[in-house]
Amino acid sequence: MTLPAHAHLQGGGTSVVLDLRRADQPVIVHWGEDLGTPDAEELDAICRAAVPQRVSGGLDTTARLTVLPQLSAGWLTTPGLSGDRDGRDFSTRLLLTDARLDHGGATLTLRDDAAGLAVEVTLRVGPTGLLHQRMTLTNLGDTPYRLHELSLGFPVPPTATELLTTTGRHLRERSPERHAFTIGGHVRESRRGRPGADATLVVAAGTPGFGFERGRVHGVHLAWSGDHRILAERTPTGDAVLRAGELLAPGEIVLAPGGAYETPEAIGSWGDGLDAFAARFHEELRGRPQHPSRPRPVTLNTWEAVYFQQDLATLRTLADRAARVGAERFVLDDGWFHARRDDTAGLGDWWVDATVWPEGLGPLVEHVRGLGMEFGLWVEPEMVNLDSDLARAHPDWILRARDELPPPGRQQQVLDLAHPEAYAYIAGRLHALLDEYPIAYLKWDHNRDLAEAGAGAHGRPRGHENVQALYRLLDELVERHPGLEIESCASGGARVDLGILSRTHRIWTSDCLDPIERLDIQRYTGLVVPPELMGAHLTSPVVHSTGRTVSLDLSAITALFGHFGIEWDLTRVDDETLDRIAAWVALHRANRTLIATGRRVHADVADPSIDLRGIVASNGARALYALTQVTTSALHPAAPVTLPGLDPARRYRIALALPEGAGGFPGQSRLEWADEPVVMSGRAAGSVGLRPPVLLPQSAVLIEATAVS
Repeated sequence: MTLPAHAHLQGGGTSVVLDLRRADQPVIVHWGEDLGTPDAEELDAICRAAVPQRVSGGLDTTARLTVLPQLSAGWLTTPGLSGDRDGRDFSTRLLLTDARLDHGGATLTLRDDAAGLAVEVTLRVGPTGLLHQRMTLTNLGDTPYRLHELSLGFPVPPTATELLTTTGRHLRERSPERHAFTIGGHVRESRRGRPGADATLVVAAGTPGFGFERGRVHGVHLAWSGDHRILAERTPTGDAVLRAGELLAPGEIVLAPGGAYETPEAIGSWGDGLDAFAARFHEELRGRPQHPSRPRPVTLNTWEAVYFQQDLATLRTLADRAARVGAERFVLDDGWFHARRDDTAGLGDWWVDATVWPEGLGPLVEHVRGLGMEFGLWVEPEMVNLDSDLARAHPDWILRARDELPPPGRQQQVLDLAHPEAYAYIAGRLHALLDEYPIAYLKWDHNRDLAEAGAGAHGRPRGHENVQALYRLLDELVERHPGLEIESCASGGARVDLGILSRTHRIWTSDCLDPIERLDIQRYTGLVVPPELMGAHLTSPVVHSTGRTVSLDLSAITALFGHFGIEWDLTRVDDETLDRIAAWVALHRANRTLIATGRRVHADVADPSIDLRGIVASNGARALYALTQVTTSALHPAAPVTLPGLDPARRYRIALALPEGAGGFPGQSRLEWADEPVVMSGRAAGSVGLRPPVLLPQSAVLIEATAVS
């Protein structure tokens, strides 16, 4: 078979050039800016120009960063594949034997007949310019092959000398970290059975000081909801690569003869600035057939209103108040099921508690729906309390690696959904609830990390199979109950990835509703997740998670740029405050199409006390910005700020946009353009800017830009 010498994949402003001239060294020569329509001669020149020289002190042929780096080709840093057959076949020489190409994709087949292995590498450039990669390893031999690691690599340009990752904890997920991208490897791992609150959503490499508006940046996200390993590595040969793959426990994947393992999908984006980087993810997700197409319902969740203290009269009153302010979905949180009076008991017993709900959930469901709202329900199907009928009857369904149970978390253990009987039980209980009640929405929680996730005492590791079982269960529920929406919650935002979001309809961004803390949480979650898939709720004046006292306006403005909701005991709120909440709900409902279809932007402001972000309509006709005074500033009054994302050739009317009764400029004189809005071009707004109002610390205003020509 004659193989092509090179390939050029294109889509959404992205080019990927593959050098396929050497069977042992298929290489991604370029990933990034669209190269237009180079002919075969130019592609050949691009590939030849990228070949490194032989140098003193090295191997006779300088190893290249291939799509699957191997020891046999002289690659002496992190390999793409690691495994063995009882210590043998630890080194492979996988050679390109087939290449199937089309305009936006390539499928490469590599084989090593001596080692008895084959790898299929799939590369695809999506419609918005994202680079998708996946690999499938097949055991062609006649003995088992134990896989240690199979990861996917994305080369980045030599100018990418600064790294951005995220870390965090419960109540502060996706906190940014930056440092120099020097020679060697920077590794981020999760061994929690879920991504974890401290997981990095992306690993991004860019020019020094890259921001949201400017600076070339490349980055990778792994669409997987379990253990993973992310690596940024720079070599002395001038290569730099971002690698991503599943982190496998010892002995977790042992391929029998003929068996195969498929990696999770790794997805790469790039752009000039992090907003352009994120826009590729947002636009592709919005183009999916399963992406929510109807307006995102304003949601009231009962957790911070009543916690475990559930009773029909209180919840009916809460539902009345929710409907009054314009909520469209009412979600009953934890505490409704058998023996669940606190978090020490009941998980696993998924039927309605007769002592709290003697008539079942029917009276509450009917009341909620009679008010014109959808009804939603909290569940945590992957977990079990030892004090439950389920745990007493089936202790063998609990994930463990030893005779002793793993350390508890939130007084609970983890069910082995890969156990067929456990899966059937949980699926059956959920189907029964969905069949009995008109439940439109499940808040699906996952409140602890996994530890010793094995298939019973002295059993094999089971983390990989449990993620697959979770995916299968979510798919089954949505297929059997058309119209059902599911939220992925995990101690807040500890399971945020595109693997789970391909099967659910939003993520719970964080249990922290403090609007100041939420600024960074939402900003960096938005590197991958579009705002309409991020749960963002209005909170009570004294924030439950931080104790900070916050204004209604600040809380509402911060929640506005997400899937808006309310987490507040409205039964304790006076009529005036209810009217103000209703005004903010109405403002969100008037703007939610813009939020769900527009482009997210963040200004790289020089003043660290200010946060300026917004949404610009896809046609450029309108934009809405939130200006937050996070702390006091050294400048008084503030220096001008610029409005990013506007069409430079159009003229815009720029004005403050706040609902009736919202705060103004306490203790300050009126701002001139607040009384008489200004009209200027998008170019001027983005380069000259305008003076922002002087605000008290921890307060915010909205700015609206509307095209007039």
